[in-house]
Amino acid sequence: MMLPVAPMPDVEQVAIGLLAEVLDDAVTVGSEWPEDLAEHLPVVAVSLGPGGGSAIKAVTANRGLDIDILAPTKGQAFDLASLVSAHLLAAQGTTRPGARIYGVEETSLVWLPDQVTGIPRYVLVMSMVVRPA
Repeated sequence: MMLPVAPMPDVEQVAIGLLAEVLDDAVTVGSEWPEDLAEHLPVVAVSLGPGGGSAIKAVTANRGLDIDILAPTKGQAFDLASLVSAHLLAAQGTTRPGARIYGVEETSLVWLPDQVTGIPRYVLVMSMVVRPA
């Protein structure tokens, strides 16, 4: 007998939706850097990152997130990265549209200014354990 099919939620969109709701309206939240990056700061760009697999096969998925946080100054970028991490960690145990979030962890926070524009940037790496809602 086959297990029932349950496609796992799009964790990238789950994180973007959550962050768009809780961060200040001045923050550009999405899955890509805007074209005129310097004109849209601060920016939080969420993308599916390394990691994965199942915490409980066919029930939950463990997904990695790479989150670029760009701001006018290094201090502002750090503060925003800390806030993003705190909001995602606080989502553990909640239900979002299409997803139940069982676990959230911060893996790393790396200072990595954009080499082309010189804009201050941190890369926050997090993981979420989710299942369909």
